[in-house]
Amino acid sequence: MTVISLISSTKCFGGLQKIYSHQSKELACEMKFAVFLPATAEDRRLPVLYWLSGLTCNETNFIQKAGAQRYATENNLIIVCPDTSPRNVNIPGEDDSWDFGSGAGFYIDATKEPWSKHYRMYSYITQELIDVVNNNFPTVANKMSIAGHSMGGHGALICALKNPGLYKSVSAFAPISNPTKCPWGEKIFSGYIGEDKRDEWKNWDATELVAGYNGPPLELYLDQGSEDSFLKDGQLNPQNLVDASRAAQVPCVLNMREGYDHSYFYVASFIGEHIAYHARHLQ
Repeated sequence: MTVISLISSTKCFGGLQKIYSHQSKELACEMKFAVFLPATAEDRRLPVLYWLSGLTCNETNFIQKAGAQRYATENNLIIVCPDTSPRNVNIPGEDDSWDFGSGAGFYIDATKEPWSKHYRMYSYITQELIDVVNNNFPTVANKMSIAGHSMGGHGALICALKNPGLYKSVSAFAPISNPTKCPWGEKIFSGYIGEDKRDEWKNWDATELVAGYNGPPLELYLDQGSEDSFLKDGQLNPQNLVDASRAAQVPCVLNMREGYDHSYFYVASFIGEHIAYHARHLQ
């Protein structure tokens, strides 16, 4: 069993908001994650919602800004928030850019050197972290859902689409929905996979993956602010995913939120709806 070390524990809405560290075998470095345990976790096992944060974030942004603990308590859910990338692995250039390297793992498994040794966030999220959480906390092992914001929304979608049946539900706030067709994706995939391997990029793009989805019924529950500057800049492209889902006959909901931007003010405004959505699927 993986040894985890408690960094902090704070009472919140009757439960405990904790942060832990552990040595990750998948990423070959120390990683941190946050876990919120409602009071009911003291005497029974609960389902888990995994939350993936966006570019520049770490394990603290969501737990400090979204106000999700209130809704986790109301719905009896454990929420787990991992960091967004490996840290301090001494790769030249890892801290040079806000949208590549540290804080920008993009939830894929890199195949290009020197990133391939450490930047394996997809395998970390879908395998190692699940084992760590199930072995250390009172979870219902087969009841998991996943959600995220921006880069993390992209991560949630690909984790669900690439692992049919692993998650009971998936939702995403302002996800990078078609990364093979946007500047962020071009930069990330070129660096982590290779400019010359564009066919492999499609394996990490929700709009491409939904066409081949073959598994238990899965609805893609998307949320998007109308005044999101990244939407206007062509980084997010949610309609591409909606269209591809429709063509593949995969249910897809896009909630357009008039006047909202890309920030955690927006996420906090609707996180209650998303947690209630997941709670229904996790019953």
